[in-house]
Amino acid sequence: MRVFVTGASGSIGSVVVPELIAAGHQVLGLVRSDAAATAVAAAGGTPLRGDLTDLDSLRAGAEQADGVINLAFSNDWSNLEQGIDEEARALQTLGTALAGSGKPVVHGGLTPMMPGHASTEEDPDTTNGPVGGRGRNSGVVLALATQGVRSSVVRLPRSVHQRGSQYGFCSVLIAAAQKTGVSAYVGDGTQRWPAVNRLDAAALFRIALEDAAPGTVLHAVADGGDTMRSLAEAIAGVLAVPVESVPPERFGVIGRVFALDMPSSSALTRERFGWEPTHPSLIDDLAAGDYPALG
Repeated sequence: MRVFVTGASGSIGSVVVPELIAAGHQVLGLVRSDAAATAVAAAGGTPLRGDLTDLDSLRAGAEQADGVINLAFSNDWSNLEQGIDEEARALQTLGTALAGSGKPVVHGGLTPMMPGHASTEEDPDTTNGPVGGRGRNSGVVLALATQGVRSSVVRLPRSVHQRGSQYGFCSVLIAAAQKTGVSAYVGDGTQRWPAVNRLDAAALFRIALEDAAPGTVLHAVADGGDTMRSLAEAIAGVLAVPVESVPPERFGVIGRVFALDMPSSSALTRERFGWEPTHPSLIDDLAAGDYPALG
């Protein structure tokens, strides 16, 4: 099928596009710059200029495609509310364009935080707190199942990683350790972070596009929950710096999220779709080094 991918040159989109093409799909990728357009074309896709705030380009992309994968998000933690609002408007636009078509739309959401247990695909999205708006946006996508759209949400953990390029939330820990000479964790460091290699996540987005029933939630979770302290210690081992507990405020707004325990499970996803992660774990990628230089 011809697939419209937003965020096609981003950290996840840049591996989803070749995953789709290798499986025989065609890709129309939303891009904001010449460099992004070149990257999408080099991967075998067709660039479409625009961004998440360009609603006309979103409509055009959806109308030209047999399915949609939405991966674009601002990731500007200094202006999180605006990013969530932009995502909401984009999803409403895509939903209107796809209503009644029977086409699939797959949205990249977030694993929820469930006090007392690892979150599962059957748990509701987190709709309060710093990133609660993103949970509400995922709900909008799932509701499209009642409007003739084969909608699904692939929930991603906070650390989507690959050695030498991306580390999700751990990128913040790496940069802070490079800058300060201390590898820090929040509180007692027992809070758990789930993770997935971005190549394994890319495969699950393809699976959801091809096979997920309307209203399906999938979890792209390979590691159910490494403690924040163990992650800080892995970083410290590579950078040869000490490990230290710090208050959440040391990391700014995002520190409130760092303080939360957020383990997650993908048992139902693996059972239903036969998805099995095969690429290195977050701890393995951290221990291997190859960290991006501090900009």
